[in-house]
Amino acid sequence: METPSLTRRSALLAGAALGAASLTGCGQDARILRSADAHPPNYPTVLGVKEFARLLKERSNGELQLKVYPGAQLGGEEDTLEITIFGGLDMNRVSISPLGSIVPETRIPTLPFLFRSTAHFRAALDGAPGRAILDAFEPHGMVGLCYYDSGARSFYTRDRLINSPEDLKGQKIRVQNSDLFVSMVEALGGDATPMSYGEIYQAILQGVIDGAENNWPSYESSRHFEAAPFYSLTRHVMAPEVFLMSKKRWDKLDREAQDLIRLCARDSVPFMRQKWDERSAISEQRVLEAGVEVITPELAPFVERVQPVWEKYLTEPHMRKLADDILAVEVPDA
Repeated sequence: METPSLTRRSALLAGAALGAASLTGCGQDARILRSADAHPPNYPTVLGVKEFARLLKERSNGELQLKVYPGAQLGGEEDTLEITIFGGLDMNRVSISPLGSIVPETRIPTLPFLFRSTAHFRAALDGAPGRAILDAFEPHGMVGLCYYDSGARSFYTRDRLINSPEDLKGQKIRVQNSDLFVSMVEALGGDATPMSYGEIYQAILQGVIDGAENNWPSYESSRHFEAAPFYSLTRHVMAPEVFLMSKKRWDKLDREAQDLIRLCARDSVPFMRQKWDERSAISEQRVLEAGVEVITPELAPFVERVQPVWEKYLTEPHMRKLADDILAVEVPDA
């Protein structure tokens, strides 16, 4: 598949990133890599990348270092992803959901109700199915290094709880820029409305949308619970975050450096998961203390409604096999 063409804004950002982020070559003691993250500095994904940076510097004796730019300093995820593919940015942490149009295999972990639990999610992505999906990045200008947690996504709305799919009828629900997410919400009876994350709060207040769907930390840290105080724990998707590297940058490194980067990425995952679990618990407590009404609906009707989404995106045999391989992963109490 062809890589996406750069927008004018992304091209300008890429030029700036190229000037600041080039891998230093001969005659310098350290090679400085740059990484982007759209989340704020204290968010678990940023802390995970910073842990990777610490491990990389320590294990390379300072020869390889990483500077992290959180808070969308280099642009939103769509912009920085294009820059990374182009080679103007070394590394990037992005949500996996919008990658489906570039790397089809990344649609698999975003299938609704694919994972039975957090334990199942982690075991599957740590194992052979997760590795196969990461390997699919390279033909598209990226090197998939590891997955970070992004919790379970659930619906929140401004004027009603979602007890059943019928409650979504006529509701404008913000989704990520992902055709699979659009298909999922439409299958459940809602009106899917792709929109950038930063626009959600005002869009709910102004009635442009009726709600959105996300995990506990995002729902809390964005203050979306103030505008949409009804949270229905459908846990319909557990879509991971991905930490990746530009293939153009990767190919300029020797094998020893590549192996070290892979190892440090892998070893940053347990740290990130610990931070994620801690942050999720804090966010849940804050939301409940704010008086948000929270329910756990019966999930069987939701699962039944989204079966056509599975059929739509699993037409290729290798895609079906990836999904089956994930379903077959066994973990205690999953």
